[in-house]
Amino acid sequence: MTFTDKAPGKGPVRPADREPLRLAVVGAGWVARQVWLPLLEAHPAFRVDAVVDDDPAAARSAVPRSGHTRVLRRPEELSPDSVDAAVIALPNHLHLPVARALVERDVPVFVEKPVFRTLFEAQALALDHLARGSIGDLTLYSWSAARHRTDVCRLAELLPSLGTIRNLGLSWIRATGIPQRTGWFVDRRLSGGGALLDLGWHLLDVGLHLLGWPRVVRAAGTMSADWMERGEATADWRPRPQDGPAARPVEPVEDTARGFLVTDTGVGISLETRWASHQALDVTTITVEGTEGVATLRGTFGFSPHRLPRSSLTVLRLGREETVALPDEPVGIEYERQVDELARRLGGPGGGRPASGLGEGSMAEVTILASCIDHIYSAAGRTLREVS
Repeated sequence: MTFTDKAPGKGPVRPADREPLRLAVVGAGWVARQVWLPLLEAHPAFRVDAVVDDDPAAARSAVPRSGHTRVLRRPEELSPDSVDAAVIALPNHLHLPVARALVERDVPVFVEKPVFRTLFEAQALALDHLARGSIGDLTLYSWSAARHRTDVCRLAELLPSLGTIRNLGLSWIRATGIPQRTGWFVDRRLSGGGALLDLGWHLLDVGLHLLGWPRVVRAAGTMSADWMERGEATADWRPRPQDGPAARPVEPVEDTARGFLVTDTGVGISLETRWASHQALDVTTITVEGTEGVATLRGTFGFSPHRLPRSSLTVLRLGREETVALPDEPVGIEYERQVDELARRLGGPGGGRPASGLGEGSMAEVTILASCIDHIYSAAGRTLREVS
């Protein structure tokens, strides 16, 4: 599937005479409460059948008002008889064990980003499934909602006119956006990383998709954490107290990461991710340089209120700059489209099971993306052994 195969805003295709798909949301934290549960409950293709969390009070507080949602404590309580699929919206260190438990029970899963903390974790799940003799039927999906932004889709449509792609620039620089100061999110032993893993997963998901998912053969990277102790850099768009324990991190994460990747197709990828900076606004920039032109998309991914008023897309050819028209869109509309896409996947032929190989949201894509993250961390001196 390419970007142009899916028209942004295209509605769900669940037939009216079919029962809604029964979904479980595993996790009752911020992303489950603020993103997944409201969208799933409002979507005609889905029914939220269960919320799973080891904190029953948190799960009950997150349960939709529809009255048919069960509260469970353990993902092992789910089965194909009780649900059609599950969304894993848990702290990063729980993604692998919970995905493994559900996949082994033949429950399809969509895993929130970052899907895995390391390449090793992605390979571990694939090897586990291979040992069961059914790697082609691995029912795991994941893709960034940013793929479904109209501005990203318009950029993708321009690629053929840019000639041979030589360089891809990806950056997401926040003004004041450190999500939290304590707990699992900023402890690398649990989260796996900071700004690179958090923001870089979105950027690389979009960028690698634009390039057709090449492999990475070389990398350089640097990390810093100059903003972590500066109170003015804390995000003001997430409620407090934050999810997770209040303890200070044993191994703090980076708030800034810069990397450069070289693909096996000879394309250079420069990446910069920052939770905080001296900028006034949060800005996401994607620049694609080809032999016949340079396209630059500037906007703001995510939900931050400190955003550019609107996205812009320009193409530069031999000193002449052209502006590509973009529609105004509500903040977060890409997450609604992500749920639409999940409905099509789960409700499609073959029970929604993804084919092996490079399909949208496949394990092959997840593995390539995880390898890019690993390359940059390793190049910056953050070895895989540091993640337990």
